[in-house]
Amino acid sequence: MFTGIIEEVGTVKEVCRNGNNSFIRIQAKKILSDVHLGDSIAVNGVCLTVTRYDGSIFQADVMNETLSRSSLGSLRTGSSVNLERAMSANGRFGGHIVSGHIDGTGRIIDIKNDGIAVWYTIGADAVIMRYIVEKGSVAIDGISLTVAKVSDNNFSVSIIPHTAEQTVLSTKKIGDVVNLENDIIGKYVEKLINPAKSDSVIDMAFLAERGFL
Repeated sequence: MFTGIIEEVGTVKEVCRNGNNSFIRIQAKKILSDVHLGDSIAVNGVCLTVTRYDGSIFQADVMNETLSRSSLGSLRTGSSVNLERAMSANGRFGGHIVSGHIDGTGRIIDIKNDGIAVWYTIGADAVIMRYIVEKGSVAIDGISLTVAKVSDNNFSVSIIPHTAEQTVLSTKKIGDVVNLENDIIGKYVEKLINPAKSDSVIDMAFLAERGFL
């Protein structure tokens, strides 16, 4: 589990796409201070497993499914990426619950300055937008952000200078693709209250019978 608070920006040193032997190698510093084989590291919001590492570079295997369903497939040598280690049990929960299992991608359709802040508007498909709520949480390339505005096919977030300085979002341009992960709580709630999509019997009648309505 992650919190969406980016710890470091790393640099892609190699991307290998070789059938069943695809991997990515990333140069980093802070997150490698206590790395172990099998650790989870979120790379632009995608949870990857460390399979090799040395003092300055870690390697993670990347499945074809991950490459095709996220923006990792567009990474090249020299690309900058957001990095976050899995949350430790004694850590602060500074963002929101982020699983590292992205729901899809969106595309930046507008960027504008607003005083010290910068607004990013992200276009996304309906499958993503159904879980986007104003003042709710969303992870963009692994960054925990608050949704400021919502329309039918896009949403906007407002970025403070610290977030821009500590992540790769400030390098993004209109037209760039970003990884999106919806708030996991909303997805679980929907699964539980929608009998058509699950075996749950939690519905309005169920809640009324137990005094919740």
